[in-house]
Amino acid sequence: MDVFETIMVPFKWLVSAIMVGLHDVLSSAGMPAASGWTWTLSIIGLVLIIRAALIPVFLRQVSAQRRMRLLQPELKKLQAKYQGKTDQLSRQAMAQEQMALYKEHGTNPLSACLPMLIQVPFFLALFQVLSGIPAAAGQGQGIGAMSRDQALQFDASSIFGAPMPASVLHGGGDQGAVVLLTVLMILAMTVSQFITQRRIMVRNVPDESPDTPFARQQKVILYILPLVFAAGGVYFPIGVLIYWTTTNLWTMAQQFTIK
Repeated sequence: MDVFETIMVPFKWLVSAIMVGLHDVLSSAGMPAASGWTWTLSIIGLVLIIRAALIPVFLRQVSAQRRMRLLQPELKKLQAKYQGKTDQLSRQAMAQEQMALYKEHGTNPLSACLPMLIQVPFFLALFQVLSGIPAAAGQGQGIGAMSRDQALQFDASSIFGAPMPASVLHGGGDQGAVVLLTVLMILAMTVSQFITQRRIMVRNVPDESPDTPFARQQKVILYILPLVFAAGGVYFPIGVLIYWTTTNLWTMAQQFTIK
C-alpha cells in the first residue's frame, strides 16, 4: 500500500460509514434497501453532513474574502509602484510586499479555495469507494464500511435506468441512460458553479481593480472549473456525479443565503 492509499483509508471508511448509516436509516424507514433512490438519498445526506460541518470554514472564507476586497486598493498601488519593472529583484520585492500585506490583513488569495481543498479527500474517497464496488461485489467482498450484501445492493441499483456504479467511459447497464444522466448532471454542476463564482466575483472583486492577483484567481476559477466538470464527469460513476452536483448546488445556495 503506497502513501496515498494509506492516507485515504480513514477517509474511505468515514465516507462509506456515513453513507451506509444513512442507507440503514432510510431502509428502516421503509425505503427498499436495494433501490438506487435509497442510495441516492444516502449520498445526498453525505453531502449535507460534510457541508454542514464545513459551515464554520465557509464563514471564515467569507471574512477572508471581505478582507481581500478591502485590500484591493493597496494591491493596486503596489502594482503601480512596480509597473514596467520586469527584473528579478523587482519581481521578488513586489512578491515580498504582497505577502506582507496579506499577513498584515490576515488573509491571502488562496483563502477562497479552502473549503474546496478540504472537500477534496472526501470526494476522492467517495470516488474510490464507488468505483471499487463492482470489483468488490464481483469478488463477494465489502469495501470500506460497506458490507458484502450492501456492495451487491449498490452494484445492482440504478436511477432512471442508469446503474449507480456506471460511468460514460466505463459503461454498465443502459449506456444511453448513463450518458443522458451524466450530461444533465454536468450541466447542473457547470451552471451552479458559474453562478456561484460570478456572485463571488461581483461581491469581492471591485470594478476599479480588475487586474489584481485575487481578481485573476477568481477569473481562472470561473472559467476553468466548468471545463474540469465537463472533462472529469465522463470518468465518474453516477453516484459520484450525484455527490458533486449536490455539493455545487449547496455552494450556490450558501452564497445566496449567507451575507
